[in-house]
Amino acid sequence: MKYEVVIGLEIHAQLKTESKIFCGCATRFGAAPNSQTCPVCTGMPGVLPVVNKKAVEYAMKAGIAMNCDIVRDNRFARKNYFYPDLPMGYQITQFELPIAQNGHLDITLDDGTKKRIGITRIHMENDAGKSSHDPYRPVSFVDLNRAGTPLIEIVSEPDMRSAEEAGAFMRQIHAMLRWMDVCDGNMEEGSLRCDANVSLRLWDAPEFGTRTEMKNLNSFRNIERAIVAEIRRQADILDDGGTIVQETRLWNADEGKSVSMRSKEDAHDYRYFPDPDLLPVIIDDDFFTRVKDSIPELPEARKERYVRDMDLSAEAAAVLTSSLEISRYFENCLALMDKPKPVANWIMGSVMALTNARGIDISESPVSEKDLTGLLELVEKGVVSGTMAKTVFEDMAETGKSAQAIVDEKGLAQVSDTSEIEGIVEKILADNPKEVEAYRGGKTKLMGFFVGQIMRASKGKANPAVVNEIIVKKLEG
Repeated sequence: MKYEVVIGLEIHAQLKTESKIFCGCATRFGAAPNSQTCPVCTGMPGVLPVVNKKAVEYAMKAGIAMNCDIVRDNRFARKNYFYPDLPMGYQITQFELPIAQNGHLDITLDDGTKKRIGITRIHMENDAGKSSHDPYRPVSFVDLNRAGTPLIEIVSEPDMRSAEEAGAFMRQIHAMLRWMDVCDGNMEEGSLRCDANVSLRLWDAPEFGTRTEMKNLNSFRNIERAIVAEIRRQADILDDGGTIVQETRLWNADEGKSVSMRSKEDAHDYRYFPDPDLLPVIIDDDFFTRVKDSIPELPEARKERYVRDMDLSAEAAAVLTSSLEISRYFENCLALMDKPKPVANWIMGSVMALTNARGIDISESPVSEKDLTGLLELVEKGVVSGTMAKTVFEDMAETGKSAQAIVDEKGLAQVSDTSEIEGIVEKILADNPKEVEAYRGGKTKLMGFFVGQIMRASKGKANPAVVNEIIVKKLEG
């Protein structure tokens, strides 16, 4: 393509506070319409907002984690525009002095390429309510439960050059916010959504092209689809000699296309001015230090530690740091059993297969860290084989019982008694004289056949290492 694509994202993340940003109303999702409201968040005359300290703390944590400078004296402003579900007639946000600025995050693309994406600013603001329109009657409904919900808006630099890069950046933001535990990242419920600014320019052009904004994209797939479609739309217009209009567009995921919503506003259209009802937010050294110290080890640093200190592969380290919950489960297991590789393998295998199948988070796993390490200790001691351990794990997930209790109840302890195993081996060899002769004639791959027969005869209880040792002694001794 003869055009260079330029993309910047504006990401809105709902902060995981129990109450709204300027009043004490709950932020619980799914409550009855207009049941979580008060005079403040419904914009009644004469009320005064009071900033939620926890929202400030969460915004700071996000900013620090994203390598931003924290603005110690930041302020709220009024952004003036009218929506039916914006009861004050303006949004309380931050303009000239946001809480964080000048940051960055590094992304990794599918081919392993790394790229740094700049973050212009992170600012706090309140959300609007929600309008719904009756498709059969000229009636609209307004639910103000969401009005006043605390948000941070993360504004990137226009550093992305493809839909893939934009998708990777959004996924990195999603992972980081969940890692900080400042946003639940639930895109279906609107906790995390994105506006994509897209423009095209000729490769040798010094200036950016006219941008359009794709509004309220709420899934990784739709972010990438909408950007690809917008790139094609703009390229077609430019190829035909037309010009791009600066506008806001809405993405129709079902039809795979966007429609014009309104002309794109600039800052002066909103008539920003400092909010006279809110004092500046002054962050002193003690509060800054307390918030900074509360941030857990970040994913990249933890990933490097897993590779360096535990000799795990980069791929395994990436999986184990893909969410704070997975990493915490792994760390809790290591505190009980310092065997990183087998613990990692079981978490990435049986544990995650279980949680994925049930559609639950690993923190809700019916097999706790204590239960898993108890099972692995039985494997380590040779009480059960690796194969039998998988059966025990399934029973643990269904019954909630410990591995030892299941082994005892079902008599699953591995047999390592050489005399008992020797008797089974001798019978299998006697029952298969042709295979014995073939093995002694050089077909050593038949070892697997003999081991399989013996394990079947012992109902999987025979210790494989002892079985192999006795077979070799009998056939080659």
